[in-house]
Amino acid sequence: MSATTESGLPIEPVYGPEALDGWDPDTKLGEPGAYPFTRGVYPNMYTGRPWTMRQYAGFGTAAESNRRYHQLVEAGTGGLSVAFDLPTQMGFDSDAALVKGEVGKVGVAIDSIEDMRTLFDGIPLDQVSTSMTINAPAALLLLLYELVGAEQGVAGDKLTGTIQNDVLKEYIARGTYIFPPAASLRLVSDIFAYCRRELPRWNMISISGYHMAEAGANPAQEVAFTLANAKEYVRAALSAGLEVDEFAPRLSFFFVSRTSFLEEVAKFRAARRIWAQMMRDEFGAKNPKSQMLRFHTQTAGVQLTAQQPEVNLVRVAVQAMAAVLGGTQSLHTNAYDEAIALPTEKAARLALRTQQVLAHETDITRTVDPFAGSYAVESMTDDLEEAARDLMRQVDDLGGAVAAIERGFQKQEIERSAYAVAQEIDHGDRVVVGVNRYNSDGEEPYEPLRVDPELEAQQIERLARVRESRSAADVERCLGALRDAAAGKANVMDPMREALAARATVGEVCDALRETWGVYQPPSTL
Repeated sequence: MSATTESGLPIEPVYGPEALDGWDPDTKLGEPGAYPFTRGVYPNMYTGRPWTMRQYAGFGTAAESNRRYHQLVEAGTGGLSVAFDLPTQMGFDSDAALVKGEVGKVGVAIDSIEDMRTLFDGIPLDQVSTSMTINAPAALLLLLYELVGAEQGVAGDKLTGTIQNDVLKEYIARGTYIFPPAASLRLVSDIFAYCRRELPRWNMISISGYHMAEAGANPAQEVAFTLANAKEYVRAALSAGLEVDEFAPRLSFFFVSRTSFLEEVAKFRAARRIWAQMMRDEFGAKNPKSQMLRFHTQTAGVQLTAQQPEVNLVRVAVQAMAAVLGGTQSLHTNAYDEAIALPTEKAARLALRTQQVLAHETDITRTVDPFAGSYAVESMTDDLEEAARDLMRQVDDLGGAVAAIERGFQKQEIERSAYAVAQEIDHGDRVVVGVNRYNSDGEEPYEPLRVDPELEAQQIERLARVRESRSAADVERCLGALRDAAAGKANVMDPMREALAARATVGEVCDALRETWGVYQPPSTL
């Protein structure tokens, strides 16, 4: 059925220069689904089906999070996105003295295959796509997911999803690193090779600008530093003996979407163009899929306010529309109460409904790249592209992303940008509704979701039962094989999988790698 407006007029699936009399046909746009992919990575984009609607969720124990996942699936989400607690992100078990009080607070606690099995109980892994926001221990969580899939009878070539696995941005903006950069890149390239062999449909990395943006990076910095990191990962994979067209089609990206609507649309279009040119001309990628910048988007948590939290529903809707009009492949919409606490069930459902309204009640999915040809957006796309390329050249001049990280370049640039924005807000030059203008007295009280502190003790008890019921000798044998692989040049994924199958814990596996590779100590900035 052809699309029409409310007035009964036709909506074309794709508009081009010929749609307007006198329009200059000599443009850099190209066609949707074709190099340089400015207009989108697929010819029909959302006219065939909408983007994947993900909701980022995870809190307390695996059983608590599993209940939320079932609620989201029943509400119509097309993909799950797992938030892990801080101990899991840092590679510690829940009973480690260092993490007391943090278990289950900002995500779900995963200590062993028992927890992963509980997390996805009743969730058919051959029917859902799962994104896991995990970096330094990404290999472990991926392997646990694969093991649970095997228990469900789902072969590796049927599993679909993404691990973030972008540790370079941790050194720049977020801080949940474990190993030194060289060892981290070794682990990333081992994951690439393993996924090529065992999990061919899995996106083996989600190279993230989101966290840099949350730390204060402006749109040009977000694109530049993300693609500079991506270049480092490509080089690491090539150095490990992989061919570019073997792994590049499974690379994916993760960006923020802010309320600066037009610039965000331009940002996504510019990023696709830079990536396509870089992969084709610099790395010799011949497969068009290697040149496609496919990305997930999350609305900007840093722009949400604890004051008048319901206003965040408006912010999220604007941010989500910018992501869709910019051509995202999947989207998470933040809940309106996330500036206060973990989202309540109602808030998470409203966040998903925001995407569903955009997909089904607006006409923005009926034509590809609606802003193509806009004087403002095309000019902003060109300007943002050039600004991002200039920053990338500065990173290259310093010796690449890792060398620039060691010099503190990206971190300093982001901090400078964050400080400028904070000054604008403090001085009233940048309006934040409900914070520095349009304040309200006597706001209605809000009851946030609270994680039961007893859950930590219960998680530690479960972990103790795992240790008591397994074969300690088998675990130590497997961990020894992992240490040997890490000390040599063998792919560490295979012995790591054996250790996890033997019910070694996340902390034990990470400790084995810490003993071999060491722990990263950031340089002093004083």
